[in-house]
Amino acid sequence: MKLIFKIASTTDIPEIISIADRTWKQTYRGIISDAQIEFMYSNNYTAEAIANQINDGHIYALAFEGDIALGFASYSQPAQDIVRIHKLYVLPDTQGKGVGRFLIDSVSEQAKTLGASILELNVNRYNKAKVFYEKIGFEISQEVDIPYGDFVLNDYVMRRPIV
Repeated sequence: MKLIFKIASTTDIPEIISIADRTWKQTYRGIISDAQIEFMYSNNYTAEAIANQINDGHIYALAFEGDIALGFASYSQPAQDIVRIHKLYVLPDTQGKGVGRFLIDSVSEQAKTLGASILELNVNRYNKAKVFYEKIGFEISQEVDIPYGDFVLNDYVMRRPIV
C-alpha cells in the first residue's frame, strides 16, 4: 500500500466529514452512551466545527492511497516541546493495514520540524486503540476525567518521544 500524507485545507473538510461519518460513531458505540456520541459528534464534526478548529491552529492531515482518503489526523502544538494529536481515525476496512501508523509517523515528522520532542494524545480508557498506541511506543502518562457538556471523558493521556 503506497500512502500519501497531505496537510488538509478547508476544501478537504467534506472528505474529513465523510471519514468521520464512517468511523467515529462505530468506534465509540458500546464505550460511551448514544447521547454522548451524538453530542460529541455534532460538536466536533460539522463543517463549521472543523473550520473553527483549523482557524484555532489545529492542523488536519489525510492519508491517501491514490485519490482515496483512508484516514485523517488532527494535531496542534500546545507547547514548544509537545505536539498533541487530537484526532486519528482510519476507515474500518483499512484498519490493521498500517494507515494509523503511517499517520502517526507522518505527524511525528511534522512535529520534528516544529521543534517538538513529545507526541501526546488522549484515548478513552475503554477504546481498543489504546493497545495500538502502546504497540507503537506510547505510554500512559496520566489518567484524566474531563467534564464535557453533561458528560465526562474518561481518558488516558499517552505520550511518546519523537525520535
